[in-house]
Amino acid sequence: MAQFRIALAQVNMCVGDLAGNAAGVRSQARAALEAGADLVAFPEMMITGYPPEDLVLRSSFARASEAALDVLAADLVADGCGDLPVVVGYLAHDDGARNAAALLHRGSVAARYYKHHLPNYGVFDEARYFRSGTSLPIITISGIDVAVAICEDLWVDGGPFAVAGEAGVDLIVCINGSPYVRAKDDVRLPLVQRRSAEAGAPVAYVNTVGAQDELVFDGDSMIVVPDGELLARAQQFEERLLVVDLTITPGHSRRAGPIGPMTVTRAVLPADDAGAGRPRPDLAPVPHFLPMPDLAEVWGALVLGLRDYVHKNRFESVILGLSGGIDSALVAALAADAIGAERVYGVSMPSRYSSDHSRGDAGDLAKRLGCHFDTIAIEPMVAACLEAVKLTGLAEENLQARVRGVLLMGLSNEHGHLVLATGNKSEISVGYSTLYGDSVGGFAPIKDVPKTLVWQLARWRNSVAAARGQTEPIPENSIAKPPSAELRPGQQDSDSLPGYDVLDAILADYVDRDFGHRELVERGHDPETVARVLQLVDRAEYKRRQFAPGTKISPKSFGRDRRLPITSCWRETAES
Repeated sequence: MAQFRIALAQVNMCVGDLAGNAAGVRSQARAALEAGADLVAFPEMMITGYPPEDLVLRSSFARASEAALDVLAADLVADGCGDLPVVVGYLAHDDGARNAAALLHRGSVAARYYKHHLPNYGVFDEARYFRSGTSLPIITISGIDVAVAICEDLWVDGGPFAVAGEAGVDLIVCINGSPYVRAKDDVRLPLVQRRSAEAGAPVAYVNTVGAQDELVFDGDSMIVVPDGELLARAQQFEERLLVVDLTITPGHSRRAGPIGPMTVTRAVLPADDAGAGRPRPDLAPVPHFLPMPDLAEVWGALVLGLRDYVHKNRFESVILGLSGGIDSALVAALAADAIGAERVYGVSMPSRYSSDHSRGDAGDLAKRLGCHFDTIAIEPMVAACLEAVKLTGLAEENLQARVRGVLLMGLSNEHGHLVLATGNKSEISVGYSTLYGDSVGGFAPIKDVPKTLVWQLARWRNSVAAARGQTEPIPENSIAKPPSAELRPGQQDSDSLPGYDVLDAILADYVDRDFGHRELVERGHDPETVARVLQLVDRAEYKRRQFAPGTKISPKSFGRDRRLPITSCWRETAES
């Protein structure tokens, strides 16, 4: 029996910041060395950031990734970490782009591995970008045989994990860039447990944490053994170095040649003679974080998605319109949690149709949060426009929203704020928004959040504040009052839409699950309401194409996962 101490570096990276990402590897490798680790593993595409999308098609980018890998190997030696085996993801440029992992040791690349399975799913079309690999590397470290896998290898029955099992490896390290969606942890752990049982070896699963454009990566790194036991699990949405002692009986390898369609290749690392007798510090109790409750998890994803978008794109502050309604209140609370209330600028822009309670609720929200707050009455600007051109009905209503959009974008230009759009998924689904009005902005934090979930999150966030003895950030009136755009006297959302509980149930089946008209009715939805909602959804595709990016929390987010033709004569009907 041998003790093998493994470190999993659950870290945040940025696409294109090769130097910064490599610096993160150096920092965490030093921490792993000081913790007495025998091996440290970093996430998928660590050098380049993930997902790099069309950047992988540029040979200059791929060459820079390869060069950064070589520099990193030398820098690790200079840092005194040369004898520590380091597994790191990178973009390889070997007769085409490859999603690859490298083992760095003593200043060089001791082994390379290329992803085998290239699915097309919610991150990006990897089948388009990457060539696959054909060999499975097994690296012997102090007598322990360690195999390396990359992300989607985990999702394929009979793939590299089965090959590793045939080869009799002692440990599998799986590096990942697995994006968050709601309840992803309910799928992830059972999958890692199945692969560990398939391979007959412990699986050390390390995942990215942080956000890249619409995607959020929740970490949730873990170590599982073949009987299904979860040895350790890292906290979601936080950078962590997870260090765990494994007790392994080495020497189980049975084969060293070709196995099925893959070739097994081996690399034996020279023993760390200089450090063989070094004292190994005692480990703190093994962390074993439970998955977060659903609403806390969603809030964590939305906060991290907004924070990283602001920071990685180098914005100093954000600005949004505060209407007194629930959507803008929730976005403001998210922004305050993400970057601090002192960097959040709220603007109330009342029209002659704005109610007193809406103006008061906007000011109350700003006071509760401690964010900046200003009021700009839009009636003089609307009146000036109407003097120049005659607009009536819906056109006049939309003019108010567009004046507000112009003001927010003007303040953004003047002060450098990032404008936050406050539309939710329910409204965006059915086109209940004004192009170049309430839809303006550089980022839409609740773009993938249905209206019913907006209310749940608001009440949850207030309950957390109350439990901590803090001021509840969102005014109760903003949560309780009927939603309204207040663009005409007495207007309410229910004038134009079904109740949000009914609407969201239909949208979940139509948008997220792709059920057709007949299936929706068979699932118990009212036929007339279904016909009405589907018509609204299908006609609004042109609006969704122009909406700002926003954090993805569902299997089918607009812009990244669901993209239908704008020009289309197909309509979902009872006959279809």
